[in-house]
Amino acid sequence: MKYAPSSPSTVSESSIQELLEPDLSDVIPPVAILPAHFSEDELHHLEDTLHHYGAPLTTDVSRAKVFIGKVGTKRRAEFEMRSRKIKVEEASEKKRMASPTTEEEPVHKKRRVNGTSDRNVSVENGGTNQGDSSDGTVDEDTGNESVVLPKQKKGALSLSHEKFDEHHSILPHVFCNPSNDDVIWVVKVDWLDACISAKRLLPLQDYLVYKGKVLERPASQKPNIKEAFSRAPGPHITPASQIAMATRPNTVQSILERAKADAAGVPLRSRQPYRPGGHSQTSNRFADRAFAPQSQKPGLPKAQVVHLLQQTTSEYEGQDSDFPAPPEWVIKGIKYSCQRMTPPDPANDAFIRELKKIRKARILIDDEIGVRAYSTSIAAIAAYPYPFIHPRQILQLPGCDTKVASLWVEWTNTGRIQAVQEFENDEAMKVLSTFWEIWGVGAKTARQFYYHNHWTELDDLIEFGWNNLDRVQQIGLKYYEEFLDPIPRIEVERIAEVVRQHAIRVRDDRVTVTVVGSYRRGKLTSGDVDMIVSHPDLNATADMVSDIVESLDAEGWITHTLLLSTNSTQRGQATLPFRTSRAGGPPGFDTLDKALVVWQDINWPTKEADLAADPDMKNPNPHRRVDIIISPWRTVGCAVMGWSGGTTFQRDLRRYAKNVKGWKFDSSGIRSRVTGEVVALEGPEGIKGTPEEAERKVFEGLGLDYVPPDMRHTG
Repeated sequence: MKYAPSSPSTVSESSIQELLEPDLSDVIPPVAILPAHFSEDELHHLEDTLHHYGAPLTTDVSRAKVFIGKVGTKRRAEFEMRSRKIKVEEASEKKRMASPTTEEEPVHKKRRVNGTSDRNVSVENGGTNQGDSSDGTVDEDTGNESVVLPKQKKGALSLSHEKFDEHHSILPHVFCNPSNDDVIWVVKVDWLDACISAKRLLPLQDYLVYKGKVLERPASQKPNIKEAFSRAPGPHITPASQIAMATRPNTVQSILERAKADAAGVPLRSRQPYRPGGHSQTSNRFADRAFAPQSQKPGLPKAQVVHLLQQTTSEYEGQDSDFPAPPEWVIKGIKYSCQRMTPPDPANDAFIRELKKIRKARILIDDEIGVRAYSTSIAAIAAYPYPFIHPRQILQLPGCDTKVASLWVEWTNTGRIQAVQEFENDEAMKVLSTFWEIWGVGAKTARQFYYHNHWTELDDLIEFGWNNLDRVQQIGLKYYEEFLDPIPRIEVERIAEVVRQHAIRVRDDRVTVTVVGSYRRGKLTSGDVDMIVSHPDLNATADMVSDIVESLDAEGWITHTLLLSTNSTQRGQATLPFRTSRAGGPPGFDTLDKALVVWQDINWPTKEADLAADPDMKNPNPHRRVDIIISPWRTVGCAVMGWSGGTTFQRDLRRYAKNVKGWKFDSSGIRSRVTGEVVALEGPEGIKGTPEEAERKVFEGLGLDYVPPDMRHTG
């Protein structure tokens, strides 16, 4: 237990608990988090909590002894170990083999800690047990002490700092393993919450899901990740941030050499201190300058900007023979992108690409309002069917204002946009962009890597920050280049077919698999593979995701499971309950059962000959990101609809449902914001047809004209 000394020499009864909080640094072996059922924010919070209380957090399963997560059964615990290539068998419980999992172990010998009184405060029980007049005791055979501190009948509890430290030093460990066996514990996350709430270490008792004897562990992961980079196909990663971003020592060591040195126990070179005054100031100047009003920037004739901004909207009313009449959605001022067609090849695609660069910069500097504003403008411009020849065309579009029109004038007259050039030339932005492209690293984390940790390239994350990355980020870093490699449509189809075969294997041939995301929108390549799996029988989709993943994993198709969520199964596959705030539950489009996995095709053309020549040859196929989403049949149309549009299409779909219909749209279904009741647009049990037909039914129920998937390219 941690003790923060205070100035008085005695501690009052009311403050005794404030001096105690669970200290996990000495009492818990290396601990790893099981990420299943956690959202990204919950994972970050859990990691921060474990760090705060001193837990030796690790992502290296070759070292981890304690696995903590939302795991409720032994079967699930065994699956989690198996998915991490850890072979275990359940450990037989012997009396006092492990640390106290109950508080009922016998006491053989006792020694008095202090005097007696009519009423005692037990530190071991959080200072709350009363009415027991027995002395403080110590089990000298087992070393498990129960320290009872007496309370005086009047006044403050007299407890010197020295005596308090003595009590601290003999508090029991929660985990111990007297044998020489390699033992792992799988513990519910509720144990940590309970310890924090009680401000002390609690026995495992009902929190222990599984204790197993390890028969075999995978090799240590840390050297392998560095070797993976040295073996990675393609050119060596050289981030643009390498150019004078911060003072860092020169080295001729390769990543592989550092990995070998690390494996041999050779200490790595120390990190030189970061010298301020570099590109953090550049980035701040960029944030202030790059998005200033155009009239305040060099590079665009001032008269042009002033002339544009001084014109009134009345000048743009009516038709102009110089350019085509606006489409009906422009005339009516329809602002939701789910109400209009947005083709894959917009007439103003070159200008849209420039706006997307500005939006990316807004993301990296944490300007959420700017991101939404640019997304709205981009979606409107993408839907406009004619090339711009005059700024008044832009000003007519819903969601576009004089700022966007000014950017178009600048781009048309000069062939460039200064804000985009500043973004592309700013060294800090190059670093942030590189980090942001790591799967599992958001813009906020990328900024922390650069501004707080002063890392400037991927090598820095490997060498100085590896142990501080969570498991998902480590995997994203390991397969950085492979995850950025586009996936051709034919490969997407092969992956979906394999998933369908395994879904049929664990259920039956009534299973449907609908590939959604960019593939369904008609893109030639995809960044990842998203698919909606469903079944007409409601009972069949319960826990289906776990069964599919287990089946695929057994054949080797899945190399890593990044997230396995059964949120829908846990709430009986009902539509997400209506809540008035996001804090009440997970946000929309993230409420169905799903598995986010790393995929690798187990077949390649020369496999048989290659393995005959070298049985240890590694699979040469690239690793892919695959999302398997399970939807109950009665709302499969909502799921397909919610996962098929571009980001702005999905956002506007929710806004439309809220503002026009008074409903809450979610991929798990629709509820009334007035009554909270389910709005069953697909019928109580779903439609008799295909998931695509169910989606059309949802469009109809929302009062929307059907927008084909290939017309939802909102950017």
